[in-house]
Amino acid sequence: MSAANPTTDDPGAAGQTLTTLLERGNAASPALVVPDAGLVLTYAQTAARTETLTRRLAALGVRRGDRVALALPNGPDLVLLLLAITALGAAAAPLNPGYTEAEFGFFLTDIAPRLMLVPASGVAAASAAAAATATTLIAVTDSADGPPDLLAGGQPSRREQSVEDASPDDVAVVLHTSGTTSRPKQVPLRQRNVMASAHTIAAHYRLGPDDVSFCVMPLFHIHGLVASTFAALGAGGAVITPRRFTPSRFWPQAREHAATWLSAGPTLHQMILDKADDGGPPETLRFVRSCSSALPAALAARAERDYQAPMLEAYGMTEASHQMSSNPLPPAARLPGSVGVATGTEIAIADGAGILLPDGSPGEVVIRGPGVMSGYVNNPAATAEAFFGDWFRTGDQGVLRDGYLFLSGRLKEMIIRGGENIAPAEIEQVLMTHPAVRDAVCFGVPDDKYGELVGAAVTLVAEAEARDLIEHCRQQLAAFKVPARIDVLPEIPRTPTGKVQRRRVAEVVTQRRADG
Repeated sequence: MSAANPTTDDPGAAGQTLTTLLERGNAASPALVVPDAGLVLTYAQTAARTETLTRRLAALGVRRGDRVALALPNGPDLVLLLLAITALGAAAAPLNPGYTEAEFGFFLTDIAPRLMLVPASGVAAASAAAAATATTLIAVTDSADGPPDLLAGGQPSRREQSVEDASPDDVAVVLHTSGTTSRPKQVPLRQRNVMASAHTIAAHYRLGPDDVSFCVMPLFHIHGLVASTFAALGAGGAVITPRRFTPSRFWPQAREHAATWLSAGPTLHQMILDKADDGGPPETLRFVRSCSSALPAALAARAERDYQAPMLEAYGMTEASHQMSSNPLPPAARLPGSVGVATGTEIAIADGAGILLPDGSPGEVVIRGPGVMSGYVNNPAATAEAFFGDWFRTGDQGVLRDGYLFLSGRLKEMIIRGGENIAPAEIEQVLMTHPAVRDAVCFGVPDDKYGELVGAAVTLVAEAEARDLIEHCRQQLAAFKVPARIDVLPEIPRTPTGKVQRRRVAEVVTQRRADG
């Protein structure tokens, strides 16, 4: 009834804290490589800078159990600060720097952080939201020969204070996941959850001190955070962490720094492959990984050809501290259309009543294991709905065949645009705030580049142009959530009980467009 359950390479991983990630590497070996700054931090330097930041954050008032929000770009500073926050027993809450003021306001209210860290150059929307929620802002700026400076009142705060060791049960990372009928839910991942997942990933891909991960995913996502970064460090290897990633820069930087693997969503893989240069992939590349949304078969074939390395599709989610399954390295089979075998997590298929089904039977994918969260924050109803006993309900439909998991659709009507999870309800709520909109429904529209784009249909009580409604959304939503198109319908199909029939709406819109 369930897939195989490989364990991690370290049976005690779930009892460790994130501070132990820096214990696997040789002190003189590279830990963080910053190609666009010509900077390489060894494990000894990374550990020393992390410890300094830990003490400085403690002096700024951060204590065990606190939350610290971060709206910082990718790069070594974000990695160091994430590790420093968790070393205090506090929880890091990385946020997308591209959020609007309204979105930052929601997350800051929900998280209630002790501090919020932003670039010294400023993030206007974050600063405005911080002011509105009385959140203390600390600016982060580069230092010539040490960890980044933390600016309080415009001046570097370099006071330090001793700290207690973190516990495996401390919440390490707070992220949000979106539902289709509610606002984003807060997911608390404990140190032991994150460490179990990081070690599982390292074991599955046989990562070691000679491996070099190229981190192309944002570190405010569980994908980039746990797979590309923590798993690599936990194996004693190096992480290439550009401050500004562009697909065209990947190729020369990956060759120069001898990348052995990278992980990304399908959209980003496509963008990287589109910018391939004449130099070819690095000879050191031994595999590439795809996760965050379904990998099209044509892209998988192209990736293997152009990267000249096995493409391994994986399956992960925030509530599981990322990876739940993955196709294995050669010589084991990597099956087209499958997200692979269970990795450090039990996977089963259940019916609507929570009864586990036999191999080959379709149903809802359910999981359990050391990486799975214990429940959403302050949301007992959502937590109760998310579990069948100790099995977490992923909301995805799939089938297990001989240990390999095949996904066939999403029970939760999430739109996944380029690996970004988007809740239709969130966009609908924004559309409904426009005075001309009577009703609204959002859905995914297939797209060759992003997998899906956001589509919307509305009914109106007054005249309004689609471009005006899109601009209305743009003012309140991050760019990736803004509908690519909005259609006006005389009526939106609903069930007799008033529930939206998203698939039916999408079909109606598609037919209307085909009819001209």
